[in-house]
Amino acid sequence: MQEDFRLIVDLVAVFAVAACGGLLAALLRQPVLLGYLIGGMVVGPAGLGLIKEVIQVETLAQFGVAFLLFALGVEFSFTELKKVQNIALGGGGLQIALTILVTVAVCGVTGAWETLPAKGLFLGAILSLSSTAVVLKCLMERNETETPHGQVMLGILIVQDLALGLMLAVLPALNQPGEAIGIAVLLALLKIGLFAGGAVVAGIWLIPPLLQLLARTESRELFLLGVVALCLGIALLTEYLGLSIEMGAFVAGLMISEVEYSDQTLSYVEPLRDIFASLFFASIGMLIDPVFLWNNLELILGLVALVFVGKVSIITPLVRLFRYPLKTALIAGFGLAQIGEFSFVLASEGQKLGLVSRRIYLLTLGTTAVTLVLTPFVLRSVPILFEWMESIPWLKHFLNDEGQPLEVTKELSLKDHLVVCGYGRVGRNLVKLLLSRELPVVVIDQSETRIQQLRDAGIPYVYGNCVSFHVLETAGVSTARGMAIALPDPMSTRLCLKRALELSPDLNVVVRATNDKSIEVLYQLGASEVVQPEFEASLEMVAYILTQVGLSPALVVQQQMQQIRNSHYLDLRPTRTASEVSRDLQQATQDLNKRWYPLPSDSPLIGMTLEEADMRYLTGVSLMAIRRAGGEEIDFPSVETKLQEGDRLLVVGSDSELAALGEFAKGQVAVPGENSACQWVTISNDSFTVSKTLADLDIYNQYGVKVQAMRRDGKFIRFPNNSTDLQARDQVLVCGSLVAVNQLVLLLAPETTVPLPIPAVKAGEADALKEFLPMDSLLD
Repeated sequence: MQEDFRLIVDLVAVFAVAACGGLLAALLRQPVLLGYLIGGMVVGPAGLGLIKEVIQVETLAQFGVAFLLFALGVEFSFTELKKVQNIALGGGGLQIALTILVTVAVCGVTGAWETLPAKGLFLGAILSLSSTAVVLKCLMERNETETPHGQVMLGILIVQDLALGLMLAVLPALNQPGEAIGIAVLLALLKIGLFAGGAVVAGIWLIPPLLQLLARTESRELFLLGVVALCLGIALLTEYLGLSIEMGAFVAGLMISEVEYSDQTLSYVEPLRDIFASLFFASIGMLIDPVFLWNNLELILGLVALVFVGKVSIITPLVRLFRYPLKTALIAGFGLAQIGEFSFVLASEGQKLGLVSRRIYLLTLGTTAVTLVLTPFVLRSVPILFEWMESIPWLKHFLNDEGQPLEVTKELSLKDHLVVCGYGRVGRNLVKLLLSRELPVVVIDQSETRIQQLRDAGIPYVYGNCVSFHVLETAGVSTARGMAIALPDPMSTRLCLKRALELSPDLNVVVRATNDKSIEVLYQLGASEVVQPEFEASLEMVAYILTQVGLSPALVVQQQMQQIRNSHYLDLRPTRTASEVSRDLQQATQDLNKRWYPLPSDSPLIGMTLEEADMRYLTGVSLMAIRRAGGEEIDFPSVETKLQEGDRLLVVGSDSELAALGEFAKGQVAVPGENSACQWVTISNDSFTVSKTLADLDIYNQYGVKVQAMRRDGKFIRFPNNSTDLQARDQVLVCGSLVAVNQLVLLLAPETTVPLPIPAVKAGEADALKEFLPMDSLLD
């Protein structure tokens, strides 16, 4: 009885230190897993020695492994895997194989041939796994689960989780003598095949009716008891077959993952999983010797560096091999460079089987723990790293190469059409409504599954990344009537909007905001309208209620709802402090090329409103914030905000656009006024100026109009020289007198209707323009 009471005391102590350690880690914005490990170290034999019944605690901790893998199997989604099946199956499988091969080679080079291949295969399996929990948490915090790099990382992680079951099954075979390893592995694979076949049959014919029967009882206790019995029963069966408890638990979860009651099962099991998982990781911490870690700190840090460099060097080229941009490949490489928490499970099994010594085991635990701690810092630092790399001209070319479209519909309408970016649930509904009005639509998406849906429906598409200049140009953004961005992640949405407006500054763009923090950012970047789905649902529900119960006339209700929309949903958004707004703004602009620009003291912009300056239209930059001389910061300034002396402007844009802002702010580019104007003009295909150089046209000397800048193929050309020829679809910034600019617009783009008023023509101006323009009656 005394021993039983001692075990209870030990369990209470372990849970208490795990809770304290997890709380401390959470407050320090670290994975709670680290807190569990540290808590176990503190009370373990190598720490304060408070735990006496270590073996019994470790035995109970095995439930933690079983429930962890069971829940992982239930959460496993073959549907999600199918979305990124190429990079997941191909890239993930190759990554695991290459990591194991490299580890075997390193073991050979370091003189461990006598233990090969068992030791190399075992260590390679440990190193090949990354942390699903830590990476997923970091991606969710940054709303990046639907980004290209987020999808790549999650796809590879899914395959790693699936491979874990295979590793646990094959691991016991590695303990066989060298000449018998091959036979043992084959026997293990045969057992896995037979067991998998039985699991498939049970998953189709036995599990669904069993869960349905348990659900009909409407008893939470009975349902949970039945699921736990199923999980542990299959786990014991695999242990009896010579595989492992972990393998059985994972397969049990897979059998339920595609069943109707999978979500209910997961919600019931999660509390058990979390409790016993904390016990498992704390028990792992009890095995870590802090004195050993301190004495081998340099070696562990060296191993951490080796792991990071090695995994980045393996994953980055593999992702690039599957035709993803270099930037996406690098982010995925850094994001998956850690060793995963399930490597603790493999390491523990490996030590039991005698595949590694205790020293190697402790080094593995220490290296894994450090990589898990570093991962959040690495993922937060990646945008800063890319911002620095993109400041280097020869690196920027490679990082901004998002690639050409992978596929394009044969017949693509590229005039007066509508471009829809993203064919998810929102994008699909948009396209359906637009087509019902017989409007020409071009859809951009980079999901093979969605592209196949577009093929089957006969909808014009461009298969590629929406943030790519090449893809946007192929979709005809420059000649489109409008554009809708329905992407699920904020980073791609911001980049897509910015680059679309670089190609077509006047384009009407409506954007879906994924959260309320993105609304003002998108408006500042130039969106014509920003729609937040949750707020829109609230407005429509309120409008229905007010109208149907007769509390207010329908017209008045609609006017009130529109006022809320016009105020950017301010009535519905939570109140935020100035510091919170500033922090969110800094985070939102991390993926954009931003700079604080000091406004020159003699700038002609001083005293002008932002509407009058029109910096985004004339230079391409977007103004996100103003910092006054007195320290006041205006985040997301309105168009009525006046620029003052001493202002510092937070602007985003390409390097050439930022350079154009510098010239614009110094008065080196004409500023719109009473007698002058600047306007972007798109060269029409039928303009006679096509293929002529600026020297041939001699616009300035004859008519007093300057060509200040050009946009061609998404590139900003500041002050093109006289040898520059004009091409169809070029965008030209012309500045001069109001009359001359208006008439030159008709010359360069004959189909354009000039909206600006035409004042009286000065002497000599009309004669010069008559010679230049195709219509003599234009100035009569």
